[in-house]
Amino acid sequence: MNSPAISVVLPAFNCEKYIGQAIQSVLQQTFTDFEFIIINDGSNDNTEEVIKSFSDSRIIYEKNDSNKGLVYTLNKGVDKAVGKYIARMDGDDICMPERFRKQIDYLEQNGKVDVLATIVTLIDENDQVKGIWPADLKNIHEKEIRRQLPKDNCIAHPTVIGKVSVFKKYKYNQTQSQSEDYDLWLRLLNDNVIIHKLGEPLLLHRILPGSFTRTHKKNVFWKIGETQLRFAWQQIRKGKSGLFTGKAFLYGGVNMVKGIFKQAKTVIQKK
Repeated sequence: MNSPAISVVLPAFNCEKYIGQAIQSVLQQTFTDFEFIIINDGSNDNTEEVIKSFSDSRIIYEKNDSNKGLVYTLNKGVDKAVGKYIARMDGDDICMPERFRKQIDYLEQNGKVDVLATIVTLIDENDQVKGIWPADLKNIHEKEIRRQLPKDNCIAHPTVIGKVSVFKKYKYNQTQSQSEDYDLWLRLLNDNVIIHKLGEPLLLHRILPGSFTRTHKKNVFWKIGETQLRFAWQQIRKGKSGLFTGKAFLYGGVNMVKGIFKQAKTVIQKK
């Protein structure tokens, strides 16, 4: 039996309301040569029932015996993948029908590209379009991505398709569980892995009321700064320091200072 061109990896946790749309959007892709690895990370709602309602030979369903977390589940999916490429997908997003076809065509025509993202259209819990992600739209070309990533993330994780060899080599970093995708992009670019982006919205990315993006309940500067500083420190310990690492370290420090001022402002406003 020949290996599929794509291994789609979808981790799922308590997403009963939206996962049916997500699965359907993958199964309805015009490019059909894929395996669809869905891993239920110990959901305690009806996520499993929704997943099992689909009957398609391409679906490979597994369930963690408890909630192991996103990084563990992603790496489990990467380990299971046997395709030439891995495509990421989340349980509350929606793929455009031509997503896989357009990304595979680009990757096959540009063999030096290791990872390919697309831009996204943001939607809310009711499927209503809420606009675009500015950092995503402003950083499309390779040089723009490389310039922006030490400052902040500009790659939408569930849009990515990349070489399986890259994902299996780098994996997701358990110590960066709050920003495992951003840390991965930083590590890839620090090793000169090539990331491109298609300037076409091929995924509807759902922003829910309780999400970090919508509420900013956490201190966004601390989250970004901690990720950048941890990445830089880990690369330095591995002897991989350089200009790119230095930029991430610098911006990490700046973001931590911004976080302190934001927290102080919040405390003052509460008094």
